[in-house]
Amino acid sequence: MKHKFVKRLLPLTILPFYLTFSDAAALGLPSYAEGQPLPSLAPMLERSMPAVVNISTTTITNVRNPLLEDPFFRHFYNLPNQPQQQQRNSMGSGVIIDSHDGLVLTNNHVIDKADKIMVTLTDGRQLNAKLVGTDPEADVALIQVPADHLAALPIADSSQLRVGDFVVAIGNPFGLGQTVTSGIVSALGRSGLGIEGYEDFIQTDASINPGNSGGALVNLRGELVGMNTAILAPNGGNVGIGFAIPTNMVMTIKESLLKHGEVQRGLLGVVTQDLTPELVSAFNLENKHGAVVSRIESNSPAARAGLEPGDIIVAANGKPVKNSHDIRNIVGLLQIGDNVTLDYYHGNDKKETVATIAKPERPQLVGEKLHRSLKGTILGATAKNQAEGVLIEKIDTSSEAWRIGLRPGDVIVSANRYRVRDLDELRQVVNPNSGLLINIQRGQDAFFVMLK
Repeated sequence: MKHKFVKRLLPLTILPFYLTFSDAAALGLPSYAEGQPLPSLAPMLERSMPAVVNISTTTITNVRNPLLEDPFFRHFYNLPNQPQQQQRNSMGSGVIIDSHDGLVLTNNHVIDKADKIMVTLTDGRQLNAKLVGTDPEADVALIQVPADHLAALPIADSSQLRVGDFVVAIGNPFGLGQTVTSGIVSALGRSGLGIEGYEDFIQTDASINPGNSGGALVNLRGELVGMNTAILAPNGGNVGIGFAIPTNMVMTIKESLLKHGEVQRGLLGVVTQDLTPELVSAFNLENKHGAVVSRIESNSPAARAGLEPGDIIVAANGKPVKNSHDIRNIVGLLQIGDNVTLDYYHGNDKKETVATIAKPERPQLVGEKLHRSLKGTILGATAKNQAEGVLIEKIDTSSEAWRIGLRPGDVIVSANRYRVRDLDELRQVVNPNSGLLINIQRGQDAFFVMLK
């Protein structure tokens, strides 16, 4: 939403912001103030609300009761020999985005495992919907209804949103029917909340309640900027922190669902972690934002593109990368075969490379896992050599190694940005007078830690 548009529509205080012309007349207030009409959301909502629908689902599950499965018990009580079923109903919201084809967007959790999906329009019509596709990782689903005199919301470019922009949430909270609430964009790019697998939320203080899921977040033009998904409710109620999936992310997923019925995500083949002040100092970086490459899958697109552990990714396809969540979200929206241009720092050198998203092969260990049984005690930990690096066997719980998070079973694969294959190589890079930056592999994960 452009700033000048907000200034033009909202020149007055918040109080008249909610008044319609009929409200003003009923209260004996003038329809105009200082020669200007009182602002109202009513005209925009009259256009937008028909495109927001209520969704009700029916799910039938078989109920397993040991007594009912006993043939003697069924015979004694003359019970039919058929499985007992339980019906569960739930409600949510959806947004019509294509009136010609009857396409409706909603959250995956609204229609998940539903046997029947019913869409109710604002004019009272009830339409049976069929499932087109779902993406549980991003909590997006696409359903379809008969295209008969439908209204659709225009789609806005959510990248143009700014904190402070006015937005309106439209949905079906608590099954009450269509309800409208208003607020502002409180924050952008919220991630790391653990709500979904891929997160890039718009945060808003427009009231969002149970049943609003899948509903519309629109700007003052009546354009869809996001799909309401979740609320932060520590006490079970709305506290003014709601989250919506931005339209740019939703529409990208929609194209995949329409084409494949699912999102066929590929892999870049990297494990990344956020930059911490310790890592910024250890890597001697001027830039404090980026994603540290802590592990590269062998024979992966990242490996073929020349990335190495310790590289700092700062942009992907022209979009800034502030942390590991950013790179995950950007790559997560790409399809197998898509190219991603990565800007990164290798040491003090800024470089650019192009990787083609694919399914990387898992590394295979060849031969004996243990090379030799050489043991030694270093850094408060007992370690031995193995194929991948130096395996930590035991750690003194009072040591610095334990305090920073190292645990038995971790494998040291590099130290001070040198590849470490055994204890001898590790000892060579240990300097008692300075810190030690080590790259740890833990199962399928990897990360850097600074040992002082």
